[in-house]
Amino acid sequence: MMRLASILYSLISTTLAGSFIIAALVMGYDTLQPILLVAAAGFIAALPVTWFVAKAMMESE
Repeated sequence: MMRLASILYSLISTTLAGSFIIAALVMGYDTLQPILLVAAAGFIAALPVTWFVAKAMMESE
């Protein structure tokens, strides 16, 4: 499951971080610090999402 989770994390984390960055830019936060903070939040938020997705994929087999 760790191998699947690591592959999924590479996809999910970049997607969430990018989405959070776009949301921050739309809200007007266009300096370096807010962008880095929301990118880090996206990478951290991807951990439980990856775990749930990998678990659901392993249970469906």
